[in-house]
Amino acid sequence: MADELRLGTRGSQLALWQANTVAARIEAAGGPPCRLVVIKTSGDRLQDAPLSEVGGKRLFVKEIEDALTRGEIDLAVHSSKDMPAVLPDGLVVAGVLPREDPRDAVVLPVRLKPDTTEGDVASAFSRNVETIDELVAALGQSPSIGTGSVRRIAQLTRLFPGARFTPIRGNLDTRLRKLDEGGHDALVLAAAGLHRLGFANRISFAVPPAACVPAPGQGIVAVECRADDERVREIASRIDDPAAGVALEGERALVEALGGGCQTPVGALITALDDDTIELVAAVIALDGSKAIRAQGTAPRHEATLLGRTVAQDLLSQGADEILADARRVQGAVEGIQP
Repeated sequence: MADELRLGTRGSQLALWQANTVAARIEAAGGPPCRLVVIKTSGDRLQDAPLSEVGGKRLFVKEIEDALTRGEIDLAVHSSKDMPAVLPDGLVVAGVLPREDPRDAVVLPVRLKPDTTEGDVASAFSRNVETIDELVAALGQSPSIGTGSVRRIAQLTRLFPGARFTPIRGNLDTRLRKLDEGGHDALVLAAAGLHRLGFANRISFAVPPAACVPAPGQGIVAVECRADDERVREIASRIDDPAAGVALEGERALVEALGGGCQTPVGALITALDDDTIELVAAVIALDGSKAIRAQGTAPRHEATLLGRTVAQDLLSQGADEILADARRVQGAVEGIQP
């Protein structure tokens, strides 16, 4: 169909949910139908390696952005936390979906017996804890926690000094199955993905930002297109959520000002205090959890970029640049020995 839009996406469960949701919203807003173009990224091909060792989450968007730049697709849909702080020349974020729960979520395993009834399964899924102290008590002194995020590991190490953190990749149902089969004592995942794919009942504990500041952009789906494609930009703008857009703008400004990438120990979260005022809470954490620097600030919504830069300068004045430099050295050394 000549009028259709070619929408580039990864092929994972969550990526396809995001792409189909964007396509449906565009059509509902009077736009043309979208044809999904599934692109296998480097991040999808390198399933056995921790992201921190192979270049970070940028690997989930590079091939899609390359296809967009070459004109092979008209727009791309990403989890915004996977996107680089500075987009490639000629590309822009033209719209974002409303933000889902931005927090990190702890998922505890479900131990099912062969004769488990449907009611027992529902009860098992509701194994929740109410506080950090309860979570620590439930997991013990040296739990095996599945996550490959350096940001999560750096912050959770401060809560669980004896924990063993191991990467876990793949579709969400695969990760949950491995957990329930005894592969880990817990998983730490983005709450947003669990909600969007219908697994919200697996969330045992939503980690408060005071304990683990989420990744910049976590929970926000971004629509990317070519800057000079005015038609697609206008269509994407029809589904843009202003509140999520403001949050993403400020959080990305902070990362850019810090010189951080997708796989650095930086957390940032903007929330609305009222109709006109936003608050940004951010943290930079040493990879081993030995040091954490936090800063926060408030500003009018229209000054989100300035707020991000201001809070970043506060972090830098406290020594965040040294922490980030150490993190890059460690990751660079690890990447350098990869075959």
